Amino acid sequence: MYGADVAVADSVRNMLRPRTGPPSTAAILRAALWPIAIMSIIHRSYVLSTNGYITDDFGPVYRAVSNFRRGLDIYNEHFDYVDPHYLYPPGGTLLMAPFGYMPVFASHNWFVFFNTVAMIVAAVLLVRLFSFSLTSVALPALLLAMFCTESVTNTLVFTNINGCILLLEVLFFRWLLDGRTNLQWWAGIAIGLSLVVKPLLSVLLLLPLLNRQWRALVMAAVVPLVFNAAAWPLVSDPMDFVKRTLPYIFSTRDYFNSSILGNGVYYGLPMWLILALRVLFLVLAIASLWLLARFYRERDPLFWMLTSSGVLLIASWLVLSLAQGYYSMMLFPFLMTVVLPNSVLRNWPAWLATYGFLTMDRWLLWRWPTTGRYLEYIKITYGWSLMLVVVFAVLCFRYLDAKAEDRLPDGIDPPWMTDEKIRRLTPTSA
Repeated sequence: MYGADVAVADSVRNMLRPRTGPPSTAAILRAALWPIAIMSIIHRSYVLSTNGYITDDFGPVYRAVSNFRRGLDIYNEHFDYVDPHYLYPPGGTLLMAPFGYMPVFASHNWFVFFNTVAMIVAAVLLVRLFSFSLTSVALPALLLAMFCTESVTNTLVFTNINGCILLLEVLFFRWLLDGRTNLQWWAGIAIGLSLVVKPLLSVLLLLPLLNRQWRALVMAAVVPLVFNAAAWPLVSDPMDFVKRTLPYIFSTRDYFNSSILGNGVYYGLPMWLILALRVLFLVLAIASLWLLARFYRERDPLFWMLTSSGVLLIASWLVLSLAQGYYSMMLFPFLMTVVLPNSVLRNWPAWLATYGFLTMDRWLLWRWPTTGRYLEYIKITYGWSLMLVVVFAVLCFRYLDAKAEDRLPDGIDPPWMTDEKIRRLTPTSA
């Protein structure tokens, strides 16, 4: 014990002593970012999650899994109330059933723990996916950025399962991009497990479809079917999920809904304008996806898949009937593409958009409440919308420039990027 204490003391002294040489910028950043990142993780996962909030996503989950254990009805929610509702299918109930065998406080803490660990592991895998070492500044920077966002903070404070969904999304990308055929099965299992709980990532199945990665598609369908088939006879009221819960899921609510339809109904916009906006952003998404698939799917699979994922997710949230702000954490893989030379995010409008859907800043104004409510409730929708416009505009301008310069057969990346690639691949003379 004494030896260990001495070793710790020596380590602290060595950190604080004058260095024998100037530290690198990376070393300085690591020293600054790691303690801030660690304390931010502890604060969100322990302090804020323990304090909780008026919004409690875990309460309905615990009630459902407790009723499942006792053989009681699950799908008997009163949808006239604005409180969080239990919307997971029977397969999701079976998957989360172990949390119903613990006291509520212990169950809550373990739920937060698993989601926190899942997000940390997702960050580690993302860093490695972009070929950064775990000792680089990338990992603490990413962890700090993640845990300072509204998405991650509210996931932990509200006690939602989004952290686990994010990990499954990253695993899905990692195994699809690996190149080994056998890992496609695991990619399908990963996204299939997410679909057992909620269909948030279902639009991403377009990516293995375009890539002809059939094994992933097969498992993405099989896993939810197996879980729901196994859970169906164990749930006391499975048909109530079909008759009561599903219609509510596909309905449009005008609260806690950042989709175009949800915000449009809330602010009383005419339906023709709501429809026009939905069609507009759907067209922007389709055009962006075509450009990405046409010019990047084979040339740059990492950039293609993760940028396309951002377009698909944002478009689905804007165009469909329900989207909530903390869904934005599923965009972390897309936002990480900023480190790539051909990223569509290397411009200030992209990060103005990111501010809208990730920031924790509140824009409520007590002096002008109507204006404040508008600014607060629209900022996520504006952020997603602006990001989709930015992606389309960047890709469109690249296409038009390449077409004007007659270099479309070589792709749409700027010439300086092509020249840089050639220089990297050409061996230098001794």
